[in-house]
Amino acid sequence: MLKRILGLLGWLGVALVFAAVAIRFLKPEYQQYYNGLAIAGLVCTLLYILSQWREIGQSFSGRQARYGSLAAASVLVVLGILVAINYLSNKYNKRWDLTAARQFSLSDQSRKVLQDLKEPVRIRVFARSQEFERFRDRLDEYTYHSKQVNVEYIDPEKRPALAQADGITQLGTVVFEYAGRKEKVTSDSEQELTNGLIKVIQGRQPKVYFTQGHGEKDTVSAERSGYNSIGGALTSDNFVVEKLVLAQATEVPADADVVVIAGPRTDFLAPEIDLLKAYLARGGKLFVMLDPVLKPDSPQPAQLQALLKDWGIDSPNDIVLDVSGMGRLIGTDESVPVAASYPAHAITQEFSLLTAYPLARSIAPIEGGANGRTAQKLIETGPRSWAETDLKSLSGGQPAKMDGSDKPGPVSLGVAVTGPATNAPAPKEPPKPGETPKQVEARIVAIGDSDFASNAALGVQGNRDLFLNAVNWLAQQENLISIRAKDPEDRRITLTADQERLIFYLTVLIVPGLVILAGVQTWWRRR
Repeated sequence: MLKRILGLLGWLGVALVFAAVAIRFLKPEYQQYYNGLAIAGLVCTLLYILSQWREIGQSFSGRQARYGSLAAASVLVVLGILVAINYLSNKYNKRWDLTAARQFSLSDQSRKVLQDLKEPVRIRVFARSQEFERFRDRLDEYTYHSKQVNVEYIDPEKRPALAQADGITQLGTVVFEYAGRKEKVTSDSEQELTNGLIKVIQGRQPKVYFTQGHGEKDTVSAERSGYNSIGGALTSDNFVVEKLVLAQATEVPADADVVVIAGPRTDFLAPEIDLLKAYLARGGKLFVMLDPVLKPDSPQPAQLQALLKDWGIDSPNDIVLDVSGMGRLIGTDESVPVAASYPAHAITQEFSLLTAYPLARSIAPIEGGANGRTAQKLIETGPRSWAETDLKSLSGGQPAKMDGSDKPGPVSLGVAVTGPATNAPAPKEPPKPGETPKQVEARIVAIGDSDFASNAALGVQGNRDLFLNAVNWLAQQENLISIRAKDPEDRRITLTADQERLIFYLTVLIVPGLVILAGVQTWWRRR
């Protein structure tokens, strides 16, 4: 009786293994089922083999059986090696991206976000089965860089209950779940996926206010001088962008994470400066971009310059010129200094892209600081540049030439400074016993040009990333300071009509004709 039961176990084991293989190829989404069937089948088969050990041992006693055993052992060894290679390649895979634009590699920003994950992230892709590969090509990179990421692919038409539970109304939706929060993305691009990941990790959207009322850059303007592109980039980086008219406000809004002053054409009023000082005293973050005043008789933004001076920042009225020729590489002249040197700072950490500044003034730290605050340089031009102080001669059409009154290069174009908040609000939660209270600090970034982040100049390699890095540093999001994803490089070939005709004749007539002639010659010689 026992022998018959063990015999049935052998057949049952084989049937379970075949069923597991069939489900693996026909219904790959039922992974939990075919794994269980495979294990159960192997256990049954192993029990059957153990029950038949005497018969198996006798079958190997003959000479032919020994040769057969040797061959079978060789096959098993080869199979074992293949299985080991397959296991190791899945466990410790290494990928190479040979495309020029690195379009199959994650950007620095995505890698940094993934490496900083503190808790597991569940990613559920709701799409038709045949569209899974489109998302898998990208999301495999996310799982490759972090063991905290788990991706599940769900076909809403086959598993509607899961789609309904997540409120899915559109195919191609990716749901990020982190610490009980959810965020949806309807794109397979790296920038959108990483932004969705950032949103679900942060759990809130920092708010950036752009001041208005003095001719500043407009965040909804699509003109060449407008800021709608950088406004969209801030929104993609999970910021909320709003406008602020300080002259109509009694204080800077309490929810302001960053206040941006982008290229004012007129100076701020004294009450507005007082509001900004009160905001900084509470630990506010200010981003000032001051353009040079080109007309010698026009008034200077003295109030803003005085505010910066209180924080150890010098902003003289000059214009930085660059005769290195580097600007010609991006189609500009000497009035657009190009920077490739960035002193060490969190904003420019690992930053190595070119940035360009149309009509910029110098912005530099005051020697020895001011009021106990010492600014740090962020951006420097090359040695073949200088800060021209004789704007009257320059506007009169005279050729630019450095003289003794000018500041020789390298010229500082941007600085950053921090200082303790003198009127910081009390923390919402008191520090725990033994914990040092966190000191609130104010931060300022000042750059001598606002056009570098305008629609016209945002195409320059590093302008967009530098602006976003500065805002992220001000918002105390240092973990998001990095190089962002780029669009795939357009590498199409443009041919003239003559070149098209040449290629046609070469491929359709000349090359086939030479092959035919070679064949005819060979036939003639053998005839």
